[in-house]
Amino acid sequence: MNETLFGIHGAALELRSQRMGLLTSNIANAATPGYKARDIDFSAALKARLAGAGQDQAVSAATRYRVPVMPSLDGNTVEMATEQTAFAENAVGYSATLSFLRGRIETVTRAIKGE
Repeated sequence: MNETLFGIHGAALELRSQRMGLLTSNIANAATPGYKARDIDFSAALKARLAGAGQDQAVSAATRYRVPVMPSLDGNTVEMATEQTAFAENAVGYSATLSFLRGRIETVTRAIKGE
């Protein structure tokens, strides 16, 4: 019922949430020597999810290590500007997806109430 009721937005919200956690982990480990920054290719993960892959399977298949523009001497590949930009872009997408879902829920609620 979730997939038919919410369509692509339910899967997108789950993926954006997992991506937010990964980006947060990157930012938290910015000073950890040897830490390798990762990101989720959102479009690839969503495509895999819609093709029938499980949530964890889609995320692990679409997770990539970042290639730094300016590598650090300690082997850490986190670049704060890149991570902050990706985090902000993902946050906007998360909010937009929530708005679509909220609208869908309100429509269903009005239909149930007979309005």
